[in-house]
Amino acid sequence: MPNVTNWFQETLNFVPGAQGKLIWSLIIVLGLAILRRIVLTIVRKRIEDVRTVYRWQKTSRYAAVGAGLVIVGALWSEILQSLGTFFGLLSAGLAIALKDIVVNFAAWIIILWRRPFEVGDRIQIGENAGDVIDQRIFQFTLLEIGNWVEADQSTGRVIHIPNGKILTDVLANYSKGFRYIWNEIGVLVTFESDWEKAKEILGRIVRDHSEHLTKKAEERIREAANRYLIFYSSLTPIVYTSVPDCGVLLTMRYLCDPRKRRTSTAAIWENILREFSVCDDIDFAYPTRRIFDNATEGKEGARAGGPPPATL
Repeated sequence: MPNVTNWFQETLNFVPGAQGKLIWSLIIVLGLAILRRIVLTIVRKRIEDVRTVYRWQKTSRYAAVGAGLVIVGALWSEILQSLGTFFGLLSAGLAIALKDIVVNFAAWIIILWRRPFEVGDRIQIGENAGDVIDQRIFQFTLLEIGNWVEADQSTGRVIHIPNGKILTDVLANYSKGFRYIWNEIGVLVTFESDWEKAKEILGRIVRDHSEHLTKKAEERIREAANRYLIFYSSLTPIVYTSVPDCGVLLTMRYLCDPRKRRTSTAAIWENILREFSVCDDIDFAYPTRRIFDNATEGKEGARAGGPPPATL
């Protein structure tokens, strides 16, 4: 041991006693790493839920690093006191040179404190949307949805986003608060179709697919009202009527799970196609060119030239 001590002093120019602290620091770091590995091995054997295992991994990492900093810091406290001024100036310089890293670290603290999102949530931040699959000190990771894929389905790409983005970009969370989204499906029928009958059919279809969510959504709203000013006068599905250029537009509005928007849309459309196929008085409208002679086809009182003059 004296030979090792002499080597540290002569080769690394360590002050007396510092080599012992270094050895103990290495032992502490190694011991914490081994302890964390043992804990995670036990957790993986006893717990099958992926999310729970992930939380254990993250929590144990932060706990090991925190404990290591406290113990090793206490071990080196006497030496660090004499270097306080130097580290103070160094940290100020680093804060300026590494501004983005400091911002990302501060944003990470805000994420842990305010919890605008958690792993497993579906969010959109700026132009990027996806499911949060990882959170780290300087960045978080999304499994991307949307982009060239329709109806909020996964693209398969993994996106790494700096934590600082939560301070500058708008963040939307699909999974917090209300936990449901409003989806709309527009069905365009011709002016000659029986639009009232079509509206009745669409109303029945959308109720069959979404009315069961109304009670769950009301419960979610009551829970969310404890934190946010969220209220709706009605949560039941509804069909709205409007008249664009080429037909009568019937728009179904209903609640759905954010992750089931495409499947619910597909199921509703399949029902619509089946129902309309047996109705000879309902036709889908689409952009077409048609010549309309108002003088012969218009209503008698609204034809070009006006009504015939009254006879005396």
